[in-house]
Amino acid sequence: MKRYLAFVLTPVLALLLLATAQAELKRLAPPEGASVYFISPADGETIRGAVTVRMGLRGMGVAPAGIDHPNTGHHHLLVNMPLEQVDLNASLPFSDQTRHFGGGQTEATLELPKGTHTLQLLFMDYRHVSFDPPVVSEVVTITVE
Repeated sequence: MKRYLAFVLTPVLALLLLATAQAELKRLAPPEGASVYFISPADGETIRGAVTVRMGLRGMGVAPAGIDHPNTGHHHLLVNMPLEQVDLNASLPFSDQTRHFGGGQTEATLELPKGTHTLQLLFMDYRHVSFDPPVVSEVVTITVE
């Protein structure tokens, strides 16, 4: 019975601790005037093959995920995902729609299926948590042929 309780309670306690930690993530304020933007691709651009995304930043510095240094963070790319669907109070999950550049990358090449896609940059802190207010780019719409 003791083993059964330990087996059942351990994962439950871990989930409770994780939920509590997530709920307590305080969003940091970015420096005034901080902004993130696309160097490329341009809004309305038609691209053949792989898409090279070049990310720009003003008023802050880029540092790898996990590096807690004032006024720094790293890039994330929302692919076909409106910002309204992102929980800005929690760590951003990894998915095909939420691309992480936790190594401090400012350029990436993506393979996207043919068709129209929306892209938006979201600059986040060392914990993959949004700044408050969020540091986001304009939405760029591209067509991949």
